[in-house]
Amino acid sequence: MEKIDRLGWAAGLSFVAYGRRIGIRVNDPEVLRQLPDRLPPGWKRVGSPIVEHLYSLVLGGDGPRANVRRFNLLYAGSARLARALDLDQVLESLESDLQQYIAGAAKGRLFVHAGVVGWRAKAIVLPGRTLSGKTTLVAALARAGAAYYSDEYAVFDARGRVHPYPKPLSIREGIGGRPEKSAVEALGGRAGVRSLPVGLVALTEYRPGGRWRPRLLSPGQAALALLANTVAARRRPRAALSTLRRVASQVPVLKGTRGEAAEMVEAILDKLENGTATRRSGAATGR
Repeated sequence: MEKIDRLGWAAGLSFVAYGRRIGIRVNDPEVLRQLPDRLPPGWKRVGSPIVEHLYSLVLGGDGPRANVRRFNLLYAGSARLARALDLDQVLESLESDLQQYIAGAAKGRLFVHAGVVGWRAKAIVLPGRTLSGKTTLVAALARAGAAYYSDEYAVFDARGRVHPYPKPLSIREGIGGRPEKSAVEALGGRAGVRSLPVGLVALTEYRPGGRWRPRLLSPGQAALALLANTVAARRRPRAALSTLRRVASQVPVLKGTRGEAAEMVEAILDKLENGTATRRSGAATGR
């Protein structure tokens, strides 16, 4: 860390996001203009240089000879996170690590890997890790009129309500393709702005030619399935389980494989509105 501290730092940015104070220092102030779009939703700039988590971004640029370029470097504390000639690649690493840090350390919020949309004042939560197909399903639901909340995290408060995490969707073209960011409005959708109670949880995984024949999980099975997708599960297991049990005991949690996302939209919305029994009463979930 001392070696990094001795480098010449020209500028920096301190901000608060989800209760955590974070700093990014740079050796070239021009790169600060590219940072806001990479920061967590709702971040706020602060004047104090005292932070809990510090990133150091070193821009390389041209070397001493015309055919030589220096690498761009990224550090979190003293640990090097990225080394690349392509600055966008380094900034993507910054965005990804920052997102992971916030998801694990946020105060008063629990981050679960999941897509989320809102429908009829209820949240539909679609847990799953990267490449499970949740972004494709979220996009299909948004095109059908559901409000977009997130394609990466379900952000729960202690009561079990879900809050928006309005980052652009990361849409991949084909298997193994590089994700491209897309605002939900570009898909003809809209973003949700208010916290919602959960109405339905559906653990799905895409399989070519798959059919959606889900099974209803017990509250215990449901809580553990959600915990397996929770970023802070090891850091705060008791608090995480308390919130997840509250959700799992009150709403249906379905699990199964699925085929194409467009074929799932009607089934999911119908389950929420008409056909799925609640844990408590066995009545239709309703609006």
